[in-house]
Amino acid sequence: MKRLTLIRHAKSSWDNPALDDFHRPLNRRGKSNAPDMGRRLANRAFLPDLMITSPAERASTTARIIAAEIGYPRNRIQSDDRIYMADPANLIKLIRETSEDVDHLVLFGHNPGFTQLANRLGDARIDNVPTCGVVCLEFEIASWRSFPGDGGTVLDFDFPKLQR
Repeated sequence: MKRLTLIRHAKSSWDNPALDDFHRPLNRRGKSNAPDMGRRLANRAFLPDLMITSPAERASTTARIIAAEIGYPRNRIQSDDRIYMADPANLIKLIRETSEDVDHLVLFGHNPGFTQLANRLGDARIDNVPTCGVVCLEFEIASWRSFPGDGGTVLDFDFPKLQR
């Protein structure tokens, strides 16, 4: 069994219109939601083997904040340019390159690719993965190289405004 978790970056700021998209930081709500979601994950004993983030400021900041909350070493977070604004096909290629010793992979990235990917992979329809939303899927495979690109079971879908 392999587990894949998709985490969309927390809410970002549009305060500086001169700042390019890649460098947009988190806004106040994003800075609040990311640690809250990290604590929710920590309460579920969320223990990934590998976390890979888009290098965009808002995604990498979200990854660092959540890592701190779940006890994942910050220096083990990997960055991959291919996640920034990627479509599902390119994300699947990246997933298939994951080392076989990784059972639980977490990707931090962006919409629309993450919502499209969640719907392609999972058995539940998700209209939108909101900012700081988390989709956890499980696949009955032994190897990431054989990752099918569909057929996953959605184990969890959570986001800041969801009341549990």
